[in-house]
Amino acid sequence: MWLFNSSIGRKVVMSVTGIALILFLTFHGCMNVVALFSEEGYNMICEFLGANWYAVVATLGLAALAVLHIVYAFILTAQNRTARGDSRYEVATQVNAGKVEWASKNMLVLGLVICIGLLLHLWNFWYNMMFAELVGAMPAIDPTDGFGWIKETFSNPVFVVLYIVWLVAIWFHLTHGFWSAMQTLGVNGKVWQKRWQCIGMIYVTVLMLMFLVVVLAFAFGCAPSLGCC
Repeated sequence: MWLFNSSIGRKVVMSVTGIALILFLTFHGCMNVVALFSEEGYNMICEFLGANWYAVVATLGLAALAVLHIVYAFILTAQNRTARGDSRYEVATQVNAGKVEWASKNMLVLGLVICIGLLLHLWNFWYNMMFAELVGAMPAIDPTDGFGWIKETFSNPVFVVLYIVWLVAIWFHLTHGFWSAMQTLGVNGKVWQKRWQCIGMIYVTVLMLMFLVVVLAFAFGCAPSLGCC
């Protein structure tokens, strides 16, 4: 099948899975913002998305999307390096530096940082909440108390710094990946490429700020839901 056997097909898979993951991040970011204003509201969402069949199916679906995206990223990177050989260094020096995004040249490194951050995030939240509920374990905090797990995690300065680094890496990755996906899917042209770059920059910046505000608000104990206005 051309989607899996050709270079263009693999780029299409990368683009579609990437857009799907961005949509998930959008939902996740909106959900997290609720925690700034209401402990009860956030925990109601966590309870609704708890360890039930549709949550498990959604988790498996997201895992499949993430694995596909990561695997194809490595495959395409290896193919590009093999095709260019030593000439890739010449190309990098010949092209105007202003026309080559830093993120574009370091997508693999950014991807690795994001993967490490994802593992940390899964450990802090998914493992202690959904997995614990599935297996009937009882960690220090109730698995259904998502608000409590946010407070616990971001009371640790080390986790705060690691999450900020992770969010910055995601920002760089997505600001390039957003318009690149549109280009691969053919939803652009001479005019729309610049527009997608602008839209992607604004959209991803707002999205990452949603996550960052939650991290910093809980780190400094300053949010309406924490009794600080």
